[in-house]
Amino acid sequence: MTAKLSDGLELLAARIRHDLACLNVPAPNWVPKRSAPSGERVTDVVVMGGGMCGLVAAFALRVGGIRNMRILDRNAEGREGPWLTYARMETLRSPKTLPGPAYGMGSLTFRAWYEAQFGTEAWEELDKIPRPMWMGYLSWYRRVLELPVENGIEITRVTPEGDHLRLFLKGGGESSILTRRLVMATGRDGTGGPNIPGFVNGLPRHLWAHSADDIDFEALRGKRVAVVGIGASAVDNAAEALEHGAAEVRHLIRRTEMPTVNKMMGIGSYGFTQGYARLPDEWRWRFMHYSFVTQTPAPRGSTLRVSRHPNAHFHFGAGVQAARFDGQQILLDTARGTLPTDFLILGTGFRIEPAARPELAGDADKILLWRDCFTPPPGLEHPELGNFPYVGPGFAFREKVPGTAPWLGRIHCFNFGATVSLGKVSGDIPGISDGARWLAEAIAASLYAEDVETHWQALQSYDKPELLGDEWRVSEWPDLTEENA
Repeated sequence: MTAKLSDGLELLAARIRHDLACLNVPAPNWVPKRSAPSGERVTDVVVMGGGMCGLVAAFALRVGGIRNMRILDRNAEGREGPWLTYARMETLRSPKTLPGPAYGMGSLTFRAWYEAQFGTEAWEELDKIPRPMWMGYLSWYRRVLELPVENGIEITRVTPEGDHLRLFLKGGGESSILTRRLVMATGRDGTGGPNIPGFVNGLPRHLWAHSADDIDFEALRGKRVAVVGIGASAVDNAAEALEHGAAEVRHLIRRTEMPTVNKMMGIGSYGFTQGYARLPDEWRWRFMHYSFVTQTPAPRGSTLRVSRHPNAHFHFGAGVQAARFDGQQILLDTARGTLPTDFLILGTGFRIEPAARPELAGDADKILLWRDCFTPPPGLEHPELGNFPYVGPGFAFREKVPGTAPWLGRIHCFNFGATVSLGKVSGDIPGISDGARWLAEAIAASLYAEDVETHWQALQSYDKPELLGDEWRVSEWPDLTEENA
């Protein structure tokens, strides 16, 4: 079986190499080399994050001939992104047929990777993509495209330095580097962090966790567990607790009814992907407001994974108002009364708050947000949406006050933070290749404009002849005088 799997993947790798050669990928580098006044080397683009978004962004840049690039990820190889860390669903929500990060190449799809190992019959029988298998596919994607991810390196701070950005690093052998562009391919919490409600402030830290934390579920065996929320992460963490032997798991849900319809999935199309980002602010806000207030339900399989346990409970209209520890147990005051429990899991998602990103500390308040430039009509107010960055077509941050921080335009928000401005093209599987293409095109255009004098000189200096002088001979002009006519 192992030899067969290896043979299938090697044949697919050969096919990919041929496809890339036919497409002239990677394209030759066309960006002029740059150095700082001190002589320090300048990288053209640094991609922050080696997960799905970072990989496809890097591939798009390579396709466009931007080769002086680095990909940095703070995690160990194979642990990039959420797939083997805090993502706890059994399978992906997205249909298996979506091309995802394949960037228009059939041979790079999950389907091609899967069929190369298990065959077409197994593909037809596959329902949803198992989560760990998706990570395996992304690791293969990285290897087969030879994307040079540097693991164990964290960007701790970003500051402007002349026409460049200085990135301060932790891990690796460098304390800092210079780059012309930074792509923040930092995922769901890439422009903020976990949403931690204030009611946990008085609780001992070891008695509660956010769904994105590294939770010791084995330690919950025999314990009472309360889970705040009913979204996908809340449900998946509830299932993990139940499967590890929790005595009971109680969902505390602010809503009075279970959300059941994934509204955005119902309107997904090429038209929406391409058209949303070009809509007026009023329409973009209306679409996203409706999506947020209706809430995306947890997948059916994930919900059944919880409800099949007799000790799982769903309490609606039970939003948590306060929490306290009496020395022996947690007491949660809810809209329906007080609930005692042993451990609390917050399935409360992530907040958008650029100031929470340590890389931007001290400068995040200069970033233009939606609330700075759009006032929603009565009835459509939504503070969370107002916190999203108001990014440009190429995912670049904009400065709140023109002229005060133009260097922010060199940072590209290729993560969840760009959702209100550009749609779901910088984090979700369906539109990720479209987003990567927009990103690469925008970066290429800006780099070319910055170096236009150099390109102009190159045009004038280019002197490689195509004709060598032996392809023709000069003809004498015909004698058209009357007597010779």
